[in-house]
Amino acid sequence: MAFFLSFLPPPSQYTRVWIPDPDEVWRSAEIIKDYKEGDKSLHLKLEDETLYEYPIDLQGNELPFLRNPDILVGENDLTALSYLHEPAVLHNLKVRFLESNHIYTYCGIVLVAINPYEQLPIYEQDVIYAYSGQNMGDMDPHIFAVAEEAYKQMARDEKNQSIIVSGESGAGKTVSAKYAMRFFATVGGSASETNIEAKVLASSPIMEAIGNAKTTRNDNSSRFGKYIQIGFDKRYHIIGANMRTYLLEKSRVVFQAEDERNYHIFYQLCASASLPEFKDLGLTCAEDFFYTSQGGDTSIDGVDDADDFEKTRHAFTLLGVKESHQTTIFRIIAAILHLGNLEIQAERDGDACSVSSEDEHLNNFCGLLGVEHSQMQHWLCHRKLVTTAETYVKNMSVQQVVNARNALAKHIYAQLFNWIVQHINKALHTTVKQHSFIGVLDIYGFETFEVNSFEQFCINYANEKLQQQFNSHVFKLEQEEYMKEGIPWTLIDFYDNQPCIDLIEAKLGILDLLDEECKVPKGTDQNWAQKLYDRHASSQHFQKPRMSNTSFIVLHFADKVEYQSEGFLEKNRDTVYEEQINILKASKYQMVADLFQDEKDAAPTTSVGKGTSKISVRSARPVIKAANKEHKKTVGHQFRNSLHLLMETLNATTPHYVRCIKPNDEKLPFKFDPKRAVQQLRACGVLETIRISAAGFPSRWSYHDFFNRYRVLMKKRDLSKNDKKQICQTLLEDLIKDPDKFQFGRTKIFFRAGQVAYLEKLRADKFRAATIMIQKTVRGWLQRVKYKRLRQAAVVIQRYTRGRLARRLAEHLRRTRAAIIFQKQYRMLRILRAFQRVRNATITIQAFARGMFVRRIYHKILAEHKATILQKYARGWLARTRFRRVRGATIVLQCYYRRMKARQELKALKIEARSAQHLKKLNIGMENKVVQLQRKIDEQNKEYKLLNEQLSTLTSAHSSEVEKLKKELVQYQQSHRGDGNQLVSLQEEMEHLRLELEKAHGERKVVEDSYVKEKDLLRKRISDLEEENALLKQEKEELNSRILCQSEDEFALNTVEENIQMKKELEEERSRYQNLVKEYSRLEQRYDNLRDEMTIVKQAPGHRRNPSNQSSLESDSNYPSISTSEIGDTEGVIQQVEEVGMEKAAMDMTLFLKLQKRVRELEQERKKLQIQLEKKEQESKKSQVIEMKTEVTSDHEDFAYNSLKRQELESENKKLKNELNELRKAIADRATLNNSSNDTQDSYNLLLNQLKSANEELEVRKEEVLILRTQIMKAAQQKEAGKNMVIERESITTNASWPNSDKHIDQEDAIEAYQGMCETNRKTEDWGYLNEDGELGLAYQGLKQVARLLEAQLQDQRREHEEEVEALKNEVDAMKEEMEKQQQAFLQTLQLSPEAQVEFGLQQEITRLTNENLDLKELLEKLEKNEKKLKKQLKIYMKKVQDFEASQTMVPAERRRHERNMQVAVQRKEKDFQGMLEYYKEDEPLLIRNLITDLKPQAVSATVPCLPAYILYMCIRHADYINDDQKVHSLLTSTINGIKKVLKKHNDDFQMTSFWLANTCRLLHCLKQYSGDAGFMTQNTPKQNEHCLRNFDLTEYRQVLSHLSIQIYQQLIRIAEGILQPMIVSAVLENESIQGLSGVKPMGYRNRSSSMADGDSSYSLDAIIRQLNTFHSIVCDQGLDPEIVQQVFKQLFYMINAVALNNLLLRKDVCSWSTGMQLRFNISQLEEWLRGKNLQQSGAAQTLEPLIQAAQLLQLKKKTSEDAEAICSLCTSLTTQQIVKILNLYTPVNEFEERVTVAFIRDIQTHLQERNDPPQLLLDFKHMFPVLFPFNPSSITMDSIHLPASLNLEFLNKV
Repeated sequence: MAFFLSFLPPPSQYTRVWIPDPDEVWRSAEIIKDYKEGDKSLHLKLEDETLYEYPIDLQGNELPFLRNPDILVGENDLTALSYLHEPAVLHNLKVRFLESNHIYTYCGIVLVAINPYEQLPIYEQDVIYAYSGQNMGDMDPHIFAVAEEAYKQMARDEKNQSIIVSGESGAGKTVSAKYAMRFFATVGGSASETNIEAKVLASSPIMEAIGNAKTTRNDNSSRFGKYIQIGFDKRYHIIGANMRTYLLEKSRVVFQAEDERNYHIFYQLCASASLPEFKDLGLTCAEDFFYTSQGGDTSIDGVDDADDFEKTRHAFTLLGVKESHQTTIFRIIAAILHLGNLEIQAERDGDACSVSSEDEHLNNFCGLLGVEHSQMQHWLCHRKLVTTAETYVKNMSVQQVVNARNALAKHIYAQLFNWIVQHINKALHTTVKQHSFIGVLDIYGFETFEVNSFEQFCINYANEKLQQQFNSHVFKLEQEEYMKEGIPWTLIDFYDNQPCIDLIEAKLGILDLLDEECKVPKGTDQNWAQKLYDRHASSQHFQKPRMSNTSFIVLHFADKVEYQSEGFLEKNRDTVYEEQINILKASKYQMVADLFQDEKDAAPTTSVGKGTSKISVRSARPVIKAANKEHKKTVGHQFRNSLHLLMETLNATTPHYVRCIKPNDEKLPFKFDPKRAVQQLRACGVLETIRISAAGFPSRWSYHDFFNRYRVLMKKRDLSKNDKKQICQTLLEDLIKDPDKFQFGRTKIFFRAGQVAYLEKLRADKFRAATIMIQKTVRGWLQRVKYKRLRQAAVVIQRYTRGRLARRLAEHLRRTRAAIIFQKQYRMLRILRAFQRVRNATITIQAFARGMFVRRIYHKILAEHKATILQKYARGWLARTRFRRVRGATIVLQCYYRRMKARQELKALKIEARSAQHLKKLNIGMENKVVQLQRKIDEQNKEYKLLNEQLSTLTSAHSSEVEKLKKELVQYQQSHRGDGNQLVSLQEEMEHLRLELEKAHGERKVVEDSYVKEKDLLRKRISDLEEENALLKQEKEELNSRILCQSEDEFALNTVEENIQMKKELEEERSRYQNLVKEYSRLEQRYDNLRDEMTIVKQAPGHRRNPSNQSSLESDSNYPSISTSEIGDTEGVIQQVEEVGMEKAAMDMTLFLKLQKRVRELEQERKKLQIQLEKKEQESKKSQVIEMKTEVTSDHEDFAYNSLKRQELESENKKLKNELNELRKAIADRATLNNSSNDTQDSYNLLLNQLKSANEELEVRKEEVLILRTQIMKAAQQKEAGKNMVIERESITTNASWPNSDKHIDQEDAIEAYQGMCETNRKTEDWGYLNEDGELGLAYQGLKQVARLLEAQLQDQRREHEEEVEALKNEVDAMKEEMEKQQQAFLQTLQLSPEAQVEFGLQQEITRLTNENLDLKELLEKLEKNEKKLKKQLKIYMKKVQDFEASQTMVPAERRRHERNMQVAVQRKEKDFQGMLEYYKEDEPLLIRNLITDLKPQAVSATVPCLPAYILYMCIRHADYINDDQKVHSLLTSTINGIKKVLKKHNDDFQMTSFWLANTCRLLHCLKQYSGDAGFMTQNTPKQNEHCLRNFDLTEYRQVLSHLSIQIYQQLIRIAEGILQPMIVSAVLENESIQGLSGVKPMGYRNRSSSMADGDSSYSLDAIIRQLNTFHSIVCDQGLDPEIVQQVFKQLFYMINAVALNNLLLRKDVCSWSTGMQLRFNISQLEEWLRGKNLQQSGAAQTLEPLIQAAQLLQLKKKTSEDAEAICSLCTSLTTQQIVKILNLYTPVNEFEERVTVAFIRDIQTHLQERNDPPQLLLDFKHMFPVLFPFNPSSITMDSIHLPASLNLEFLNKV
C-alpha cells in the first residue's frame, strides 16, 4: 500500500496519523512536532496522552498513514474516505458497528455485513417496501438494497444477476442469503396461486436441517455450498427456482470435534422420538448414539430441536414430499444412527472380526432399511477381491471394518442429501418459460485451522476462483467508469491469483497428482506429498514446511495455509464397498433401493447442471465392469467440474458481492475484535478493492456537488460566471498545483487519494478564519456591552447607596420624635386609668343599692297578678266543659238524621239509575245517529204501522195494569193482617237501639278526648319534624350542589374520554370495514382476471365464445342479482378442469372449490329468479289478456258486457231488498221491546220513511234497467249492420270523448259526472254511439253511481253502528275497570296517614296525566301519519287531474301549434317539467354508453357539477313514478357496472376517477335526499320534497353505492400516491429550498456508479405543490364534497410524511442540522398551502407532526441531560426506536459540528424506558384512513337542470 504522507507536503504539528499496534492492529496518534526531511522519528502523542517516538525507515521513506477528518468517519461507503487504507477502513467499520450499531457498510461494489449476534428490527416487511424501488446509493447500506439493485438491473438491463455471499463460518452468510431470497419473494411474488415464493423460502429449514451443524465458530454453520437460481417471467414475477449444492462435509456424519455437533436433523429426530409415528425407529436421546455424542454437549442454547423438527416436517409437506417418503427419510436417518452403534468384536489377534447376530442396532438397521440381516452381518466384516483368475472373500480387521462402516454411513447420508435436493428442485421447477434469473450463492469463505485437511483445501480452492472473478470484475468496473468519463486509462497493478489457481488445477497440479496417486493400487498420502515436493518446490505459491514431510503450504491470496496430507487420498476416493451397496439395492423399500442405483441409471434424472454432484466411487471393481469412466471420477475431479460450471454461470451474470464478517469468536453481541476483523477483510478481498480504488482516482465529485461544497474557497469574480464546470476547473488549478492529482471528466471530477482531505482542510481553514473573525468581532462587542453594563451598574449602586444613607438619617430623627410622643401619651394614660377605677367603684355601689329596692316592689306586684290569672283559667275551664257536652249531643243527633236522609237519597238515585230515561240520556248521542240514519224508513212505514202498534200497546198495557192491581190487592191484604205483630217488634227494636245509642255516645266522648290529646302531640311532633326536615333539606341542597359540581367536572372528563375512546373504536371499525371493502375489490379484480384467463383458455382449443349479449361486468354489482356471465365463466372453469385433467387442476383445487360453491349459490338464485320471472310473465299475460278483452270491440263482447252490467244491477237490487227487509224486521222487534218510549216510536217512523223513499228509487231504477235492455238490443242490431261505422266512431272517441255530445252537454259537466269511475272510463267512452247526445250513457253511469252510493252508504252506516256499539261496550268495560281500580286505591288511601294520602293522591294524578299524555301523543302521531298519507294521495290525484286536463287540451293545442310562437312553447315545457326523464327500455344501453362509458369529464365541465348523477336520478325517479321495479333494478345495475368498467379502463387516470367519485357520491346523496326519510329531508325545499321517490325503498342500492364509493376513493388515493411518491424524497429531503444552506459531503462509489439510472429524476418542492394544486383544482371543479376533499389530502399528506420519514430513518446522508432546517422550511410551505386552500381543518397538518419533530430533533442540541429531557418531551409523535435511530444516523456536515455521543443516546433511551411504544421502526406508508361520506344535500332542484346537446341524450323525454 503506497498511499501515505508522501502524497502531501511533510506533516506538520497536530496532524493525526495511524501507527501499528500489536493488540488493536492500528492505533491513532497526533504529531506534536513538525517533521523535517531526514528526521529519524516522529514525535507523537497517543490518545491516552502518552508520548511516543515512531521510528522512520529512511531508505523506504515510509511515513505512517494519515487519519481522515472526523467529518468523514462513519461513512456509509468506505470509498468515500479521503485516505483509503487498512486502518481507515477498520476504524470506519468499528465506529459504525459499535457506536451507531450499523452492521452494513458499502465498500465500492461490495456490501460488508458484520454479524451482530443479536436480532435486529431491520428486516420487517415495511423495510422491504421502503427499499423497493430505491436507488442503491440513496438509502443506508442493507442486504435489501443489494437485492433491490439486482432486481432492478435484471428488469432494466434484461440480464441475469448473481449475489455472491461469502465469509467465515459464523459470519452470517446463510442469514444474509435467506433475507435476500425473502426480498425477492416479497417484491417479485408469483402472479399465480402456486405460492412458489413460499416454497423457495420453505426450502431453507430443510437445507438447514440436513446441511447445517453446530461448530466451534457457529451454532448453525452451513457445511455445504449452495447456489439458488430464482427464475422470473417477463413480468418479473417468481415462477420457479433451482438449487445446486457443493461439497457436503460427509465426514461430519461419523466424526465431530469437541464442542461440535452432527447435522441438525439427527438431533431433531432424537428429540421427537417419543412421537407415536416414530416408535418403530428404535431411537432414544442423542447421547445414546455414537454418531451424535462425540462432540460432548448435544444441545444448543436457545434452540428447541423438537420445534425445529416440526418446522422441517411442515416444510417437507409444503414442498410436496409425500408422507411415505418423509417416513422413509426418517427411517434412513435413524438407520445411520443405529449403524454407528454396531459392536464389532475382534477375532484372531485382530486380523478378523465379526458382528453379533443378536446386536439390537444391527437388527434395527436392517429392519429400517428393509435389507437382509445375514448378508449385511456378513459383508460388514468381509470384502470380495476380484482378479483375472479368481474371486475370493477376505476378512477385514477391526479398523478396516470401522472405516467401511463409516464410509457406508457417509455414502447413505450423501445419497439421501442428493435425493432431497432433487425433490426440492422438482417442487420448485416450473413449466413456464424462464425469462431471467437471480442467483444467490451461499458458499463457505476462506478457512484456516490448526489442522487443515481435504475439505479446507477444496474450500480455499473455490475461494481462489471467486476472488479471481471478483478482482477482474472490480477492475472492469473501474475501467468502464474511467472510459465513460473520458479519463486517460493507465494500467493498474492488482493482485492476480492465476498462478495459485494453476498450482491447484493445472496439468500435474495438486489435484492431478492427487487423482494419479488415487489410481495407484498402493498409493499413500506420504508418497503423494513427496510428489508435490518434487514437482512444485520451485513454485512461488508452494512451500514445504521445515519440520514435516507430510504437510505442504499453499500461499493463497488471503493467507498461507499449511495442509496435512493425511486422509487426502481416502477422502478423494470416497471408497464404498460394492457388496454393501448391492445389499442396499435389494431393499424391500423402493425409495431406499432407488438411492443406490448406478449412476448410468440415475443419469437422466440427476445431472451436474442441477447441482447434484454424485460422488460415490466404487473401489476394487473388476476391470471388465469398469468400461464407464464415470465410476472413476474422484471427489476432487467432480468438485473442480462443478466449480468450473459455477464460474461460467457467474461470469454470464452481473455479480453483486456480500462479504460477511465475524466480529469476534465468542459470539457476543456488538463486540469488535480488530485482529479477527482485519484477517477477514484481507481474506474476503475488501482491502484489495480499496487498494485498486486507491491506485487510481478514488474520490469522485460531480461538478454541482463540488461547487456547492467548496464555493467558500472561490473568489467573488469566479462566482459571477454561469459555467459551474469552468469555475470548478479554475478553483482546482489555483488550489492544487500538481495536475496529476486530479482529472476532469464529463460529469465528475476525479481526485487522487488524500486530495479531498486536503480540500477539506482548506475549507476548514477558511471556515476557521471566518469563525475567528466572527468570534473576534462578537467578543469585542460583548466586552463593550459588558463594560457599559458595569459602568451603568456602578452609577446605580452609588445612587442607591447615597439614598440609603439619607433614609437612615431621616429614620433616626423620626424615631426620636416618636419616642417623646410615646412618653407623653403613656403618662397621660396612667393617670386617666387611676381616675376611672375610683369612678367605676362609686357607680357600682349606687347601682346595687337602687336595684335591691326596685326588686322588692316588683315581687309584690307579681304575686297579685298570678292570683288573678288562676281565677280566670278556672272559670273558663268550667264554661268550656259545659259547652262541649252540649255540642257533642247535638252533633250525634245531626249525624243520625243526615245518615237517614243520605240513605233515602241513595235509594232514589239507584232507582233513577235503573230507569230507561237515564239510559236514554246516556245514549242520546247514539239514538240521534240512529234516528238520522233511519228517518226515511220511519216516514214511509209510519202510517202503515201506527194503528197496529197502538192496538197492541193498549192491549198489552191494559192486561199488565190489571195484573198489577191484582198483585197489589193481595199484598195489601197480607200486610194489613201482620200490622199488629210488626208494631210490637218495632217497639222492642227501638228500645234496643236507644240503649246502643247511649253506649255509643259514651264511647265517642272517650275517643274524642283521646283524639284531641293525640292530635296535640302529633301537631307538636309534626312541627319538630318539619324543622328537622327543613334543616335536612338545606343540608341536602348544599350536598347536592357540591356533588353536582364535582359530578359535572367528572362527567365532563368522563364524557371527553368516552368520546375519544368511541371515536377510536369507530375509526378502527370503519378502517376494518373499508379494508374489507378494499379486499373485496381486490378479490373482485382477481376474479375478473381469472375470468379473462378462463375465457382465453376456453377459446384456445375449441374456439368457443360467450354470447355477445352477455355482459362481462354484470357480476360486478354487490346486490342480489344474477348474471349469465358468472354462470358461463364458472361452467368454463369446470370444463377446463375436465379438459386439462385433474393433475393440473389439483394445483388450484381451492379456487375450483370456491367456484363450485359459487355455482351452486348462483344456480339456486337463478331458480328463484326464474320462478319470479314466470310469475311476472303470467301476470303480464293476464293483464295483456284483460287489456285485449277490453280493447276488442266485437259485437259479442259488447253485448256480453252490457248483459253483465244488467245482471249486476239486478243482483244489487236484490241485495238492497234483502237488507231493507232485515232492517224492517230489526226495527219492528226493537219497537215491540221499547213501545213505552215515544222517542223510539219516532225513530221507527223515520226509518220507515227512509225505506219507502228507497223503494221508490228502486222502482225508478227498474224502469231504467228495462229501458237499457231495449237500447242494448237495438245497439247490437245496429252494430251487426255496420261495423265500419263503429270503427270510425271509436277513432273519434279516442281523440275526444263523445264529440256528438258537445252540442248539448258541457265537457266539464261530463268530467264531473265521471268522477270516481276511472276504472271504467275507457269503456264508457265507447257508449257514445247509443244516441247522438250521449244521454243514455250518462244516465246509465249516473244510475250505477247512485246504486253504488246507496249501497256504500248503507254498508257504511251499518258498519259504523256496529263499530260504535262495540266502542261503547269497550268504554263501559274500561270504565268498570277504572272504577274498580279507583275503589281499591280509595280503600288503600283510607288506611294511610294524611301526609301519605296527599302524596299517594299526587302520584295517582301524575300517573293518570302521564297515561293521558302518552295516549294523546300516540293519537297525534297517527293523525300526522294519516295527514301525510292524505297529502300524498291528494298530490297524486292533483297530478292525475292535471295530466287529464293536459290530455284534454292537447288536441286543440296541437291544432293551434302553427299559430303560436316557438318561444312560448319552450317556456310552457320548462314550466311543466316535473324533474323526471323518460326513456324506453331498449335505450338503456345507449344511455349508459353516452352518459357513463364514453363520457369525458371535459364534456360536462361547463355545466352543473355532477350532472350525470342528476340525470341518472331523474331517470330513476321516472321509473319509480310509473312503479316499474324492473326498470329501476336494471338501470341501477347497469349504472354501477358501467362505472366499474370505466374505472377499470382508466385505472391510472386521476381526473376520471375523481369525476366518478364525485358523481357516485352525488347519486348516493340524491337517493338519500329524495328517499322520503324525514332524517334526510330537513334541508329540502318544498319543491325538492315534491321530487321524492314514491314507491321504492332503495336502501340496499345505497349500500352498494357506498361500497362503490369506497372503492373509487381507494383507487383515487392509489393513483395520487403513485404520482406523488417518486417526488417526495427528492422534493422534501434532498431539494435545496434554502440556497447554500446544505453542505454536500464526499460521496462513495454507490452515488457515482452505474447502478443509478440515467437521467435527473430530482424534483423540487414546487413540483409537489403544483401537483397538489392540480389535484385540488380537479376535485373542486368536479364538485367533490368538501369533506371528502379534506380526507383525500389528509391521506396524501400522511403518505408524504410516512415516505419522507421512512427515507430519513434509512439514510445517513440526510440526518444533519442543515437537512433539518431545509425540512422544516419545506413543511412550512406545505402547511402554508393547506391554509391557502382552507384545508387546515382536515387534519392533514397533524399527519406531518412526526416529520416536524424529526426536523426539530435534527436541529436541537444533543449534549447534556437537559437536552435529553427536552428531546423526550418534544418528540411525542416519534417512537423510541425512531428517536434513537435518528440520533445514531446524525452526521455533521461541517467540522465545527459535533457528533452525538453514545452516552447521550443511552441517556435518551433511559428517559424513554417508560414509554410503551410499538417496536416498529418505519411508518406504514400504505396505511389508509377510513373514509367517511357525510350526507351533503344539494340545493339544486331537478326541474332546473338543463341537458346539453353534447351528451347526445335526445332519446330522453322530459316529463
